[in-house]
Amino acid sequence: MTLSPKFRLAAKQSDPSFELEMRLKGEPLIPGLPDDVALNCLLRIPVDNHMACRTVCKRWYSLFATKDRFFCQRKELGFHDPWLFVFAFHKSSGKIQWKVFDLNNFAWHTIPAMPCKEEKVCPHGFRCICIPHEGVLYVCGGVASDVGCPLNLVVKYEVGKNRWTVMKKMITARSIFASGVIDGMIYVAGGKSTDLFELDSAEVLDPNKGIWYPVASMGTNMASYDSAVVNGKLLVTEGWFWPFYVVPRGQIYDPKTDNWENMASGLREGWTGSSVVLYGRLFVVSEHERTKLKVYNAETDSWDTVEGLPLPEQICKPFSVDCCDNRIVVVGRNLHVAVGHITSQGCSFSVYWQVVDAPESLSDFTPSSAQVLFA
Repeated sequence: MTLSPKFRLAAKQSDPSFELEMRLKGEPLIPGLPDDVALNCLLRIPVDNHMACRTVCKRWYSLFATKDRFFCQRKELGFHDPWLFVFAFHKSSGKIQWKVFDLNNFAWHTIPAMPCKEEKVCPHGFRCICIPHEGVLYVCGGVASDVGCPLNLVVKYEVGKNRWTVMKKMITARSIFASGVIDGMIYVAGGKSTDLFELDSAEVLDPNKGIWYPVASMGTNMASYDSAVVNGKLLVTEGWFWPFYVVPRGQIYDPKTDNWENMASGLREGWTGSSVVLYGRLFVVSEHERTKLKVYNAETDSWDTVEGLPLPEQICKPFSVDCCDNRIVVVGRNLHVAVGHITSQGCSFSVYWQVVDAPESLSDFTPSSAQVLFA
């Protein structure tokens, strides 16, 4: 694995002096509209249409020349819309690519390649962790599939800069591990080490300092099938494994006390899919075919079925899950997307699913992770 310190998308940078010159000449962004109103309109154009927009005039070319300029302008004007970043791999070649889905306009675009020159890696070994409202995404760990060696790499993507940066490595190389963000700090725990030995160690990254610190060990060696942050605590489950003779283990970490405790039996036994947290509650999209969405009830240590139809049949395994606002977003094989609109009805919930078919150009891709960022 060879890493480069930074990776930028090669593109012509806009010239601020040129922008000023165009304004002094009185060339409007849109004839008949004040520039501030026109800019507010143009910054809503889907990214996949930017190439065509560059041909309209010189000022449009300046605005749409690079994604970093576009998103910086959006930030300055207070835009804060959700984008689904999908960590996908090609079915035949196994090549990793990042695809971005605009959750407002239902359009796809790409971002620069992640700075990872080694092509033979297992996509499922990485963990993708985001700080949504800061527009920042971290990719940690991984495994070199040709030698089965876990990685301790950390790279960061910033939407506003449209750039990847290599960060300080984790203390311990690991793959298939738990992760979560609590109070702006990034926690990782467990996972697999060299020769597939399971780990019990855990550590935390302070994004402001870029430094990893050890925290209390889990007390049990465990790789993670899924994890979630609920009420300021990190929940880690190893999930069910064939032939289902052994009940899965689960641990809960409290950063305030730096202690781990065993997970309640009902919680770990019913955790049969990928999770998201909405309304302060843990929801699970089950991997069992045509199974309805369910939500955990901490008072009874049991799972309640969410009213509504099961996950649409167009969304096939393997799939990845995340959420934004009161929506669950599921991206499946071929990158078809289902958006589940969740409604709270007292102590119960209901879901309405909306499916967005992916273009044919994405039919050979399979998701490994999905993260919602705002920009």
